[in-house]
Amino acid sequence: MEIVRVNLGPRGYDIALASGDPGGVGPFVRARLPKTARALVVADTNTGPHARAVRAALEAAGVRCGAAEVPAGEGSKSLGELARLYDALAGLPADRQTAVVAVGGGVVGDLAGFAAATYNRGLPLVMVPTTLLAMVDSSVGGKTGINHPAGKNLIGSFHQPAGVWVDTAALDTLPAREYRSGLAEVVKYGVILDAEFFAWLEADAAAVLARDPAAVRRVVRRSCELKAAVVEQDEREETGLRAVLNYGHTFAHAFEAVAGYGTWLHGEAVAAGMVCASRLAGRLDRVGPDLTARQVALLGAFGLPTGPDPAWPADALLGAMRRDKKATAAGLRFVLPTRLGHVELVDGVPDDLVREVLRR
Repeated sequence: MEIVRVNLGPRGYDIALASGDPGGVGPFVRARLPKTARALVVADTNTGPHARAVRAALEAAGVRCGAAEVPAGEGSKSLGELARLYDALAGLPADRQTAVVAVGGGVVGDLAGFAAATYNRGLPLVMVPTTLLAMVDSSVGGKTGINHPAGKNLIGSFHQPAGVWVDTAALDTLPAREYRSGLAEVVKYGVILDAEFFAWLEADAAAVLARDPAAVRRVVRRSCELKAAVVEQDEREETGLRAVLNYGHTFAHAFEAVAGYGTWLHGEAVAAGMVCASRLAGRLDRVGPDLTARQVALLGAFGLPTGPDPAWPADALLGAMRRDKKATAAGLRFVLPTRLGHVELVDGVPDDLVREVLRR
């Protein structure tokens, strides 16, 4: 087992990286939450087997468990499913030492995390991600929340977990589309923070796509290290540094909203969003065409989309972008590259340029 530490003072925590150790989560949680005697294990309809293994490990470590299951898919990030988790916590009954253990992908983590953040004014949270996207992104950093018809993740809070347990063996049964979706966030880290990592992904794309165990471990470990470094410096997005993690996401969230949540997986939308953001940077003379071409080639090698559906109306997409959390009274705000491995937050981008990129 390897450990990546997220250094946040009293809110700091470990990301444990294991492979084929389903029982290890019990001692991991017990060591980090010694006062916890009860837990609610939250999963979706796809991650039931993983959740049962987690419950068995926790029970063996002396933690009594309840269970809650939500429908798979983005639609579960809703007030209705949140209320069902509150009901489950009340039924345990949960006290302030009761842990919420999220077993699944980003939807489960965001929803269960928000329940943990808000029930009894805050419960301990443990993340057990089972998708690549959740392992490298959504389980780390403390962002929790649900969707609103007006936009993605508009209702939420920051709530750091007590720990994150990553067992890369869970990826063995992950559907190919879900695995490819997670690779979009991996590519993102290379573009925004680590040019050498991006070049390694280009060189070893076949091994990564084939889920070679050593390649997967490197992908997960390096992605977690990069995200942890950003979160440590800007935990609550107060300095602007953490905004770099939103590269491609202003476009992506609009794609998801206009297409209908669930039509595209989050990583698919991010892949197309990154290409749009890079092309927008090119229109603003911030980067040359080679940077966009390299992203298109790598994302294409991973079987990911590199542009929006031309049937989506530009006006509807722009409207969704204006409701994005990163938008300001001054207008649209984008994270745009200046070179491979570095991006910046850019305000006041003209709508006409955004339309041109969307039309392409």
